[in-house]
Amino acid sequence: MSTTRSAIGAARRIVVKVGSSSLTSLTGGLDPARLDALVDALMTRREAGSQVVLVSSGAIAAGLAPLQLRKRPRDLATQQAAASVGQLLLAHAYSASFARHGQGIGQVLLTADDMIRRASYRNAQRTLERLLQLGSLPVVNENDTVATAEIRVGDNDRLAALVAHIVGADALVLLSDVDGLYDGDPRASGSSLVTEVEDPAELAGISVSRPGSGLGTGGMATKVTAAATASAAGIPVLLTSAEEAAAAVDTGPDGPKVGTAFRASGRRMSARRFWLRHAADVRGALDLDEGAVDAVRTRRRSLLAAGVHGVSGDFVAGDVVELLAPHGRPIARGVVSYDAAELPSMIGRRTRELPPEQRRELVHADDLVLIQ
Repeated sequence: MSTTRSAIGAARRIVVKVGSSSLTSLTGGLDPARLDALVDALMTRREAGSQVVLVSSGAIAAGLAPLQLRKRPRDLATQQAAASVGQLLLAHAYSASFARHGQGIGQVLLTADDMIRRASYRNAQRTLERLLQLGSLPVVNENDTVATAEIRVGDNDRLAALVAHIVGADALVLLSDVDGLYDGDPRASGSSLVTEVEDPAELAGISVSRPGSGLGTGGMATKVTAAATASAAGIPVLLTSAEEAAAAVDTGPDGPKVGTAFRASGRRMSARRFWLRHAADVRGALDLDEGAVDAVRTRRRSLLAAGVHGVSGDFVAGDVVELLAPHGRPIARGVVSYDAAELPSMIGRRTRELPPEQRRELVHADDLVLIQ
């Protein structure tokens, strides 16, 4: 019996992500039968006592048929137009489908801006938590109507991993059009399903760069990255197809018996540290000497001016910067205490050599997270 699968089956709070290709088609827009089947599976889990958060793609894809678009548009304006039409259809379809079970839903639309800004991140966290407390089932999507290239999360697999941590989920289920991760092209006869992943490092020799359906932005690579992100933060993950949704959310003692299960390989971290590591927008970098690298990595100390010999980027106090070891290797991220313009006159100098107003840490240990 897999302890990972048992943990997923026993999860009291679960995030489920479904992709565009699992809900829609190029010719017919939203597929009501597929959507109802997904909702039925989620409600079975909900009625078994779990809290459920749904991260759903499909807004742009749902808007294609009503706008008589034959394929997913490449230009941003048409994508946003399709999303504005499709988001209403998607929300209405979910509302009607969940209403069959007497379940209310709440729509939460996010952009990367809501993830990279600490205040917005906390607001999203509070909203989702309150919806769950009130018995609503949150349906989360990226706000494609207003998201630009600069403020996009990038794909809903990554968004699902971020949401799983934001809500303190006990498990994450990623549903797509493939029934799991294979050690080769799943269409090839010699490929085998990878049923368990103890550590993402095991996947080093497996190619995940395979084409998707053309309806969404993700693919197997984004799903594996999302699974690695969540599992490294202490959240077990199951990857399988939307057709297996009912089996994927099975609450039996052995947990789900389908797909690929990713063991929670890391420890739970605080929301602030997770935000620093996976969601925050990096505005610049500080070049550290070997002594500072040792202080930050081994002794978990704050970063002082004496250990820095270079600054790059245009940032202000409160922004997130990367800390680079010699030869440019990033080792940590942290919230910087000074503007970039202030640092050239400070770096390389001991604390006692600085004016009193510049004697605080460049990056405090409480605002640091290691990334290697």
